[in-house]
Amino acid sequence: MKTMLITGGSRGIGAATANLASENGFAVVVNYHQNQAAAEQVVSDIVEKGGKAAAIQADISKEEDVLRLFGETDRLFGSLHALVNNAGILERQMRLEDMDLARLNRIFTANITGQFLCAREAIKRMSVKRGGQGGTIVNVSSIASRTGAPNEYIDYAASKGAIDAFTLGLSKEVAEEGIRVNAVRPAFIYTDIHAAGGEPGRVDRIKESIPLKRGGRASEVAEAILWLSTEKSSFSTGIFIDVTGGR
Repeated sequence: MKTMLITGGSRGIGAATANLASENGFAVVVNYHQNQAAAEQVVSDIVEKGGKAAAIQADISKEEDVLRLFGETDRLFGSLHALVNNAGILERQMRLEDMDLARLNRIFTANITGQFLCAREAIKRMSVKRGGQGGTIVNVSSIASRTGAPNEYIDYAASKGAIDAFTLGLSKEVAEEGIRVNAVRPAFIYTDIHAAGGEPGRVDRIKESIPLKRGGRASEVAEAILWLSTEKSSFSTGIFIDVTGGR
């Protein structure tokens, strides 16, 4: 059984991916930062259906937590085949002139540095040059990397732009080591990240401007992530799947 580690796996896109991955034969590590109850519910749902899963707390913006997360994954499952770099944060909508350094550091550390650290540890385990069996890394970016999210959260958008560049560079860096690196760029998905931005109803406000005239579901993003995490996408690396309803 292959093992998938999903950062920020307790809710939204991460939880949907955990359930779908389990249904497709993966053992799943559900990483969470604070919401232990939600993570344990995801694990319980998977186990009740006959799957294998474990919840592991870690703040991926802290290197010591990342090392512990991957060490626990080794101990519980023995190997790692897929990493989904899903964890990320968003703060209240505002213009740049109102953003302070503390906010910028929180956004960039959680959304960029954390993804780098997790990918680094995954590569150490997956690389055929290090005795691994190869594997996949899927980074969860955002269409904000292309729009810039002006007047809302350009710091978040910039962090996702960094993830796009990271995906391209890393895909070429580890291609000969049996590791494929790809990304999904969702937008307008019904998850609670919009509440963190101060507008829980954001998707409904703008859905008429989306060509498909509706918001997306976390399960629809999970389908793209799963495809990139399996051999069905075996000749794809350094690519992006936009799950945006046509925007």
